[in-house]
Amino acid sequence: MIDRKLLLQDFDRVALSLKKRNNAMDDELERLREVITHYKKQLIELESLQAFQNKVSKEFGIKMAQKVDASDLKKELENNKIKLNELSKSVGELEQQIDLKLSIIPNLVDEKTPLGASEEYNIEIKKILTPRVFTFKPKEHFELAQQNGWIDFESGVKLAKSRFSVIRGFGAKIYRALIHLMLDFNEKNGFEIIYTPALVNEKMLFGTGQLPKFKEDVFKIENENLYLIPTAEVTLTNLYNDTIISVENLPIKMTAHTPCFRSEAGSAGKDTRGMIRQHQFDKVELVAITHPKESDVMQEHMLESASGILKALELPHRFVQLCSGDLGFSASNTIDIEVWLPGQNCYREISSVSNTRDFQARRAKIRFKENQKNQLAHTLNGSSLAVGRTMVALMENHQQADGSIHIPKALEKYL
Repeated sequence: MIDRKLLLQDFDRVALSLKKRNNAMDDELERLREVITHYKKQLIELESLQAFQNKVSKEFGIKMAQKVDASDLKKELENNKIKLNELSKSVGELEQQIDLKLSIIPNLVDEKTPLGASEEYNIEIKKILTPRVFTFKPKEHFELAQQNGWIDFESGVKLAKSRFSVIRGFGAKIYRALIHLMLDFNEKNGFEIIYTPALVNEKMLFGTGQLPKFKEDVFKIENENLYLIPTAEVTLTNLYNDTIISVENLPIKMTAHTPCFRSEAGSAGKDTRGMIRQHQFDKVELVAITHPKESDVMQEHMLESASGILKALELPHRFVQLCSGDLGFSASNTIDIEVWLPGQNCYREISSVSNTRDFQARRAKIRFKENQKNQLAHTLNGSSLAVGRTMVALMENHQQADGSIHIPKALEKYL
């Protein structure tokens, strides 16, 4: 969440950040400006009443000590206290209104993030590994998966509905091997392996920014204050919800393998075949909690960690800097890793590594203590990696002319 003090002191900066995101919130901002104007007026009046109460209380105390009649002052104090209580309640309600409106305003855009209205304005940073030149027309992953008996799409629909899959046979072994490889690689890079619940309460989803604005994107358990997690970012980050961390314990680096659940609202007609876009998928996540001065370096470290897995699997990929209009709600700066898919003849996102600065930390009250002072930490998150999409990339990049799949050496010890 954006700092309320910043909003009160520099409203135009917040408005400019929203324009950079190409976010149409003009009406909401105008209503918020009106609430803030009213809030400031009432705050000044409240401070005046408090000052008057203090002044008269002092005079009343002096008269009482002198045993002089102070009934007039007593009456003034009683009347002023009624006004004070009423105004204090009103100011508190306005603060709640401001915070509620703040909760649906996205993070401030980082200075390093390029301006742009949509993904067409994203900037390629670098490419890693050269895509293979095929002597035959490469197939897409869903053709290869069915040919090799690795993925049963029909059974996924039978058991649930569209956008669900059943992975079986040698494909299931590959899938499991990828998870183990990712966790081992992340652990070697200093990330603690953690297993968390796949269900969280509403407070946790508020902490990382999924709620209240994106309620339609998550699955809620009926009649329970529980939701299926859309990513382990939610559970790992919120392990430190409402926590004060000693500065000596920073940075905190965590990794987790979890199933992830997303409604994919607004994705009708996109990637309807195969495993690219599923309601349930597995992902290995990285989360870091850092000192504000260290978050930029941590973002680079997380990118290199995720990239290292793709290098080990011999999968060509590239780094892409997202523009302001393509940023996620909680992100201040995001760099995507896109993997080459020869069957589709394009790069597709396989990881997003985001620096949220103190946005999530303010919502989740994640602080650290330095020099006897509590400060907001910075939080970062990124996939390392999306397991299904990694399997898709492996099939398409390592397919042979007869439809068989070459297994990279890095995976052999896990099979």
